[in-house]
Amino acid sequence: MWQLNLPSYKFTTKIEKDKIYIFDNQRKKYVRLTPEEWVRQNFIKFLIEEKNYPAGLIAIETQIIINGIRKRCDAIIYTQDKKPLIIIEFKSPEVEITQTTFDQVAVYNYKLNVDRFILSNGIQHYYCALDVNNKKYQITSDIPDYKDI
Repeated sequence: MWQLNLPSYKFTTKIEKDKIYIFDNQRKKYVRLTPEEWVRQNFIKFLIEEKNYPAGLIAIETQIIINGIRKRCDAIIYTQDKKPLIIIEFKSPEVEITQTTFDQVAVYNYKLNVDRFILSNGIQHYYCALDVNNKKYQITSDIPDYKDI
């Protein structure tokens, strides 16, 4: 598998018709294992096991409609009362996190209106939180524990 800048986890996989599938605990089904999916599976496990995010508040591949166009968020973390809290965008390890990645999340945020994002390609991780007073995002590579957001 692809080497990531995350702890090592065990996953259930299977091979069908020469393609590898990984069991997604959040969606409760096997999904095709791509480099981006590998990042998603590892990062979600990292959030749950290392950063104590409640698994029940994390939704994968959530569809939203913006100006009549269907978009799909890689993951959204919700509050206890089911309001969007954090948008997460995953990229393959070979894809650099750039302004274009931030812009993609900004499009999703047009609909979801959150003040936090996480961007990761499995190597680089960014946590972005809106600084309301200065009207700009504070960006760090440290992903906070759930209790600290």
